[in-house]
Amino acid sequence: MKVEELKTYEVLEHRTIGDLNSDSYILRHKKTGARVALLSNDDENKVFYIGFRTPPTDSTGVAHIIEHTVLCGSKDFPVKDPFIELAKGSLNTFLNAMTYPDKTVYPVASCNDADFQNLMHVYLDAVFYPNIYKSDRAFQQEGWHYELKNADDPLAINGVVYNEMKGAYSSADDVLDRYIMNSLYPDNTYSIESGGDPDVIPELTYEQYLDFHRKYYHPSNSYIYLYGNMDMVEKLTYIDENYLSKFDNKSIDSKIYAQKAFEEPRYISKQYSIMSDDKESQNTYLSMNWSVGTSLEPKEYIAFDIIDYCLCSAPGAILRKALLDNGIGKDVYSEYENGICQPFFSVIAKNADACQKEKFEQIIFECLNKVVKDGFDKRSLEAAINADEFKYREADFGRFPKGLLYGLQVLDSWLYDDMKPWIHIEAGETYKMLREELNTSYFEELVQKYLIDNKHRSLFVMEPVKGLTEQKDKERAKQLADYKKTLSKEEIEKIVKNTLELQKYQESLDNPEDLKKIPMLKRSDLKREAEPFIYEERRVGENVLLFHNIFTNGIGYITLSFNIDNVPQNLFPYIGIMKTVLGMVDTKNFTYKDLYNEINIKTGGITAGINIYTDYRDMNQFSPRFEIMVKVLPQNLKTAFDLIKEVLMTSNLDDITRIKEILDEKRSHMEVDLTTAGNRAAALRAMADISSSAAISETVSGITGYRLVEKFSDAYADLDKKDEMHKTLVSNLHALMKVIFRKENLLVSFTGTKKEYGDIENIISDFANGLYTEEVKLGHFNPSVGRRSEAFRTPGQVQYVALAGNFRKEGKEYTGALRVLQSILGYGYLWDNIRVKGGAYGVSSGYGKNGDSYFVTYRDPHLAKSLEVFDKVAEYVKNYDASEREMTQNVIGAIAELDTPKTPSAKGSYGLSAYMCHADYNLIQKHRDQVLDVTVEDIRKLADYITTFTKDRCICVVGSSEKIQNHVEIFDSIEQL
Repeated sequence: MKVEELKTYEVLEHRTIGDLNSDSYILRHKKTGARVALLSNDDENKVFYIGFRTPPTDSTGVAHIIEHTVLCGSKDFPVKDPFIELAKGSLNTFLNAMTYPDKTVYPVASCNDADFQNLMHVYLDAVFYPNIYKSDRAFQQEGWHYELKNADDPLAINGVVYNEMKGAYSSADDVLDRYIMNSLYPDNTYSIESGGDPDVIPELTYEQYLDFHRKYYHPSNSYIYLYGNMDMVEKLTYIDENYLSKFDNKSIDSKIYAQKAFEEPRYISKQYSIMSDDKESQNTYLSMNWSVGTSLEPKEYIAFDIIDYCLCSAPGAILRKALLDNGIGKDVYSEYENGICQPFFSVIAKNADACQKEKFEQIIFECLNKVVKDGFDKRSLEAAINADEFKYREADFGRFPKGLLYGLQVLDSWLYDDMKPWIHIEAGETYKMLREELNTSYFEELVQKYLIDNKHRSLFVMEPVKGLTEQKDKERAKQLADYKKTLSKEEIEKIVKNTLELQKYQESLDNPEDLKKIPMLKRSDLKREAEPFIYEERRVGENVLLFHNIFTNGIGYITLSFNIDNVPQNLFPYIGIMKTVLGMVDTKNFTYKDLYNEINIKTGGITAGINIYTDYRDMNQFSPRFEIMVKVLPQNLKTAFDLIKEVLMTSNLDDITRIKEILDEKRSHMEVDLTTAGNRAAALRAMADISSSAAISETVSGITGYRLVEKFSDAYADLDKKDEMHKTLVSNLHALMKVIFRKENLLVSFTGTKKEYGDIENIISDFANGLYTEEVKLGHFNPSVGRRSEAFRTPGQVQYVALAGNFRKEGKEYTGALRVLQSILGYGYLWDNIRVKGGAYGVSSGYGKNGDSYFVTYRDPHLAKSLEVFDKVAEYVKNYDASEREMTQNVIGAIAELDTPKTPSAKGSYGLSAYMCHADYNLIQKHRDQVLDVTVEDIRKLADYITTFTKDRCICVVGSSEKIQNHVEIFDSIEQL
């Protein structure tokens, strides 16, 4: 049967989308009006989602809380957390749900047909028949509740979403993004915090929450998307017969009403919190923001990406350079948000002063008028279009299925026009039109219309206030204390009773018969063979060339891997700065602006990173490498190598102004990472106390790396120090480059087919012979390691708590069972105690083949309590018990992570890693067999592994100053971050 023959759906459009090699359909479900979009193709990584238009009317986070709670049990799957049961026992390649400012989306993906069907079933049942109407326990757990374990305890508020958003509101950059959108759209849904404002979340009642679900979670308000290689008729029939047909058509007003254009620009000021030790000067955010049309104009949708690049995003872009040259901020960047009905464009100066706001506005408009008068630099426009189109054609989204990213982008237009789901993912013709505009005034006219003449704009100033977080915490504690005083003894007892009952609910076990209702594969369904390595070792003179013969759709992926094991101790810490500087300064033949454009015109991008490869033959040995990655079409292969050589051999590091700009920007970005993803920094820092390889990574990109950037950034702002410090930095960077970028240190990895391979051997030979040859002083970096318990204070309201160590020191060898343990803890013991009971947003663990191991929490309201949970893991594992079904679930979850489909470039990286690690395929197969054949007894044996690594007591906490100060006895040292 064909889709057209289905009687329950009306075909509104059917055609081929050549750009995506897909057969596309736009359908309407006849009975309910549900919207359906199909992309049928040969991609085995199938994607499904159901989404709803969910415009909130207040900042209680109701849409966000519903997103969490509908996945807490449903009619067909009446267990407390089907989401976790799926995560444990599914081969999914994506499983999550997301709340946006105007929509909520529930996507899943899998390469396995039966698994994909199971995922669809659970998600459809969750959104249409959730158990949220039977009990308010999920609402309390995931949303918010008053917490009082004893009548005499201080009254508190807890809840996963509540703590998640406290974490989100701890990041000044995240808060800025919210304020910007609010400033432009004060009268429609975009003025609302859809995720929830922690100050407002406790105003949400259970009935209001249910009313929101009743209103919006109906097929008549739904958007259903299917992508990949599947029987579309079968899937549509299933969705209709089991879900859509059970409902009638319903009139639902979920329209996103447009904000009326401003008659005059608006000027708005807000505050954000900094530490009491931070300085208020040069700590203000200045932001100029414009509402720019609608998301239903495909040409403008991409054109503003191009304008963004040329005005501000590219190094040396006219607007960014003008603001930095005039001392307006230390980090200047722009943002183009086109995932809402009314897109907006922002130019932001970070680390500025409030008194500069008039100058900020003046410079912006002077630059915009200059652009319109003189025109954009044509090479910049061409580079921007090339970079954008290369990403579009490549469709490499890393570990995320491309069908998922297409599907989410579809909603950028489909949500606002039922007949326009494809206008942004079918972009080949749009890029062609934009290229045709290169020699016209099209882009300048957009600047005139949407930026210069547009009154619908805001100048937003966000000023720092010392101790605002602590002040708000005290106010919140006082409000709760005052509220508690108004409660009668009976009301207090009711809260205590509810707290204990919620805890009892969280600790209760699901009915085994209900658990069996969650569909699951069998171990026999899982592939037994480990994924093979694809590489062929070749030689170009003295250098190794690894050839990964993989189909890449015409793109060559190249990695230039340089040994850095011989870098002297004094130079090694500068590698992180060198990585940032290279490609961002002038060279012999290019200004840094022209260099960036040339790279984007001739390649798909050149990036650098540091990798550490552990030797499988001896886990105490490892090889640190500085790697330069480039993607390129065959005709530009030599040009790509020439550009890299230009950067490595002729970079001008003497420009003190440019180096200062780069360091200020790097510092700004690292600060954002440390506060919004402090779990990574905490885990790496804790492991660095016991592991030399982790210490290397931490020195380059962790808190230690940040401290070095901070040191030079501060020095460049000091008139008395900057010249001397600049001389030191330049001297060290030059010395470092001459030690690293040498022929004897080079290994090249090439991923592509023989067609893309071309003349690469001669190109590599010429490149290698042109690297540094002068005599240099070699050495070796020996990072100091030693067990420490550290805390780093931030203005945040939550914590990232890490405990790390190493299990190999007592002779324990890595086993694949550790992968299964990761699933057991991540979706079991740690999840239950840290997230479900503790209210943290997340928790994870990791166990490296070299023995490096950690536990870490994410957006955690607790500190000592989480460490107590970590300390009990070994006992839990020692007494672990599970049915065969539960064990199989965890095996599937572990294998799913191992078998995540790899893009062509990822397959090449996998081969490179195997070569560098001297990986033995038989050992890889052995580890996989250990995963597949794991028993309860195998898991119990891992208790000794946990005991061994947790004995090291390497602790790192990044988070709330108040919470850290309340637990000073835990730490050897406390620093302000």
